Amino acid sequence: MRISSVTMYEQSTASINRQQNDFLKISQQIASGRRVVNPSDDPQSAARAVRVDQSKAITQQFEDSRVSARNSLAQTESILNSISDSVISAKTRLVQASSDTLSDVDRESIASELKGIYETMIGQANATDGNGRYLFGGYADNAPPFVKNSEGNIEYKGDDNARQQRIDASRLMPVTENGISIFQSVPSGAGYVAEAVKSSDGGQPIAGVLGRNGGSITFSGPQVSNVNDPGYGDSYRVVFNEDTTVDSGVSYQVQRFSEGEWQEDPDDLVVTGEYVGEGQQLSFGGVNVTLTGSAEPDDEILVAQSGSEQRPADLFRTMEAAIRVLENPATTGAEKAELRNTLNTSMRDLDNALDNVLTVRASAGAKLNELDVVDAVGSNRMLNYEQTLSDLVDLDYADAISEYSLRQVGLQASQKAFVDIKGMSLFDFM
Repeated sequence: MRISSVTMYEQSTASINRQQNDFLKISQQIASGRRVVNPSDDPQSAARAVRVDQSKAITQQFEDSRVSARNSLAQTESILNSISDSVISAKTRLVQASSDTLSDVDRESIASELKGIYETMIGQANATDGNGRYLFGGYADNAPPFVKNSEGNIEYKGDDNARQQRIDASRLMPVTENGISIFQSVPSGAGYVAEAVKSSDGGQPIAGVLGRNGGSITFSGPQVSNVNDPGYGDSYRVVFNEDTTVDSGVSYQVQRFSEGEWQEDPDDLVVTGEYVGEGQQLSFGGVNVTLTGSAEPDDEILVAQSGSEQRPADLFRTMEAAIRVLENPATTGAEKAELRNTLNTSMRDLDNALDNVLTVRASAGAKLNELDVVDAVGSNRMLNYEQTLSDLVDLDYADAISEYSLRQVGLQASQKAFVDIKGMSLFDFM
């Protein structure tokens, strides 16, 4: 078969072009460090690499989210630490104020110190993060969550949610706490608190204030005697009444809160009897309360679990009651009883508040530890993605350099062969 010169030229040119293309391809791979420079180089690996890249991007977003969550939790934990210090400081001053050796001026001085602690607590409750959002208002984070009303009492204006942030594909973590969980809650194990209240006028109970006649009765406790008592966990109130049938002239009745109201019917009373005072102990619902002093008709003592509907927890209310009673002189028996009762109740409330703050702080610390664990898992996942991506598209330089040398030799051989073929002619043999 006769092969024309044109055919030889075309085949030689095509061979050189192929060798140049292969040589250029391996050159690009070496220059970029990637085996798959274009999707056409390895369509399957290129498609898998796109998915791995997307997974890496999502993992990086979660990592950035964890940084933000850690900042919020660290700030929350720091503020909770400051709040716990304030509660301890307030409790220390109430213990000091309980001393009978202090004068009214001394107690007023302590009240002034408590006011400073009280204002510090309000500032901590209205703390903001680095973006100007209020930490403890839930999702209502654009305004202070705790504000004073027209009567000078603190009210919560936030919601009962905790802001959440997704730190991983399967984990949505609360990164702040709402004000209710910190300042208006108690631990689940909080026990009973006794409080002398004023309820004969139908208004809200006022801590430490007895009924209209203002007896000088004081209480200690309550002490838990039997948690298995069927009535343990219910709310009770001890009401004193004028009773001419008893020697002391005063009787008491213990009423239980049930079905949304106080059970005042004689058949539903828990305990009744004559009040004789001087260390008289009343037992009901698995708790004991010791009473001392004289009681007057309509005097009333509430005994309920802290955080219940009848005895809601409120750290600011506790501070306000303590400040109020310390600012007033205590000269009469009724005023001294009010002072003693209010301080006893306030100290118990502060103990519960401290336990609650420490519980919330421990929760924040646990979440910070969880972030460390999730960070470690995310780092390992990122390393796996990078390794997978490297296996899919990265270049093996040893193989690439060998291939580069081979393609270079092939290209040179093609060029040399073309030169030799081009110089061949039948006239050289004639």
